Amino acid sequence: MAEKKNKAAAKDDSKKAAEMKESKAAKETKAAKDTASSKAKSSDKKAAEKKPSVFSRIAKYFRECKSEVKKIVWPTPKATFKNTGIVLAVLIVIGLLIFGLDTGLVALLRLIMNIG
Repeated sequence: MAEKKNKAAAKDDSKKAAEMKESKAAKETKAAKDTASSKAKSSDKKAAEKKPSVFSRIAKYFRECKSEVKKIVWPTPKATFKNTGIVLAVLIVIGLLIFGLDTGLVALLRLIMNIG
């Protein structure tokens, strides 16, 4: 009984090994075909595609610029004023901070150097 199980297990193992070898060979064949077909396609593309003229490239550039400008979302006047207020408030706070540090460091320097 144990011999039958061992033989069956050995057959299963050999089948799995054979299937793995076949799948590996199939993958390698497919990869080789893909490489060959991509090389053929790229050579066909190079032959089929000619470089467009300078004027058509310039025209294409401006068409693309126009389409990008259409995608811009401008802020509302209310949002603009709000953001301006925030920027001014931050500038005032940072300016006061720098002024305070400068004044404090100058006072400390006068104490150290005995400048009157």
